[in-house]
Amino acid sequence: MTAAPQPSSTRSRRPSLLLLIVIAIALGVVCGLFFPDWLTSVFVTFNGLFGQFLGFAIPLIIVGLIAPAIADLGRGAGKWLAITAAVAYLSTVIAGLMGLTASMAILPRVLPAERPDALTNPEESLLTPYFSLEIPPLFGVTSAVVLAFVIGVALTVIDGNVLRRGFIEFRDLVNWMITKIIIPLLPIYIFGIFLNMTQGGQVATVIATFLGVVVFVFILTWIMLLLQFTVAGLFTGKNPIKMLGTMLPAYATALGTSSSAATIPVTLRQAIKMGVSQPVAAFTVPLCATIHLAGSMIKITCFSIAVMMLFGIEINWGLMIGFIFMLGIMMVAAPGVPGGAIMTAAGLLSSMLGFNEAQVGLLIATYIAIDSFGTATNVTGDGAIAAIMDKLINRSKGQNELATEAATVEERV
Repeated sequence: MTAAPQPSSTRSRRPSLLLLIVIAIALGVVCGLFFPDWLTSVFVTFNGLFGQFLGFAIPLIIVGLIAPAIADLGRGAGKWLAITAAVAYLSTVIAGLMGLTASMAILPRVLPAERPDALTNPEESLLTPYFSLEIPPLFGVTSAVVLAFVIGVALTVIDGNVLRRGFIEFRDLVNWMITKIIIPLLPIYIFGIFLNMTQGGQVATVIATFLGVVVFVFILTWIMLLLQFTVAGLFTGKNPIKMLGTMLPAYATALGTSSSAATIPVTLRQAIKMGVSQPVAAFTVPLCATIHLAGSMIKITCFSIAVMMLFGIEINWGLMIGFIFMLGIMMVAAPGVPGGAIMTAAGLLSSMLGFNEAQVGLLIATYIAIDSFGTATNVTGDGAIAAIMDKLINRSKGQNELATEAATVEERV
């Protein structure tokens, strides 16, 4: 009986997820320089299978986390849905306006002199798996979000104790899937992604051509993160730097997956570690993974302006501001998968900014080459929004109601 504390000491010796992800990225880049194609294809095959499983699991994760979390919020859940969406949209639009202003001031000094006409989509140079297995999801990401909203809000109105209990147990199943399957396999998945990207070579060409723009966008995304967590720190009274540091495992995970949705398990865990209550975290994190794309907005805005400058397209401030506001709305429909935001924005680039097929292709190639940086900014910023919403929701409730809810959630968890 005295050996009971042993698992705790064993867990303390395990490397952190952040360290494992950093190691996976570094090994992927290094091994990509000398691994033979056949060995790389083994990991590409694993990534294909795991990616299909992720695609299947993500809608279930969204429903399993959001629906009971909305139910836990009580009868005011509809109001908090609207407020969360408004905060996410505001953050995304501010990111776009910041990218527009900074790009007009800085990009003329960092762009290359010649047009990069020869670049192609970097995904075309990647190795393919030995075999693939299609695991279609039961429904899409957008359908999952809508379904979770409907069920969650309904559970706050009707006396559905049996249905509520069923979704609480479904949440437990989702949490088990996250902790026992997805998170342990994420480092291998990330290693395979960077291994294949390094061998592909086209990604390096894109980054070399737009190196100054890439560095500029990277700095801008971190300025946006500092702004988001400064606001969150003012709301919560916490140290914004410590809050941002707590979210770094989510940032590192997104660097490898390039998917906001695939990073939900880690983002959720880190938001709770940051002090966000479990019901609010389970409600805001999966929601923001599909509607809050501040990092993607910065990237699309900056690279759109870069392409316009390179090809001599006239830049109209009024048109660009309208583009940003419209793109912020379209981002809500973007799936939380790699490249989802730029694919959603492709039509808008042609219709509003007048991009031709080659220019859209160039922007897609550049976006995909550094997709992970924008995604990492998206998911890390989700933690700031979760902290703000946690403060707003808890401030609006009486202390007795909060105590009762905390006890209920603790019992369920």
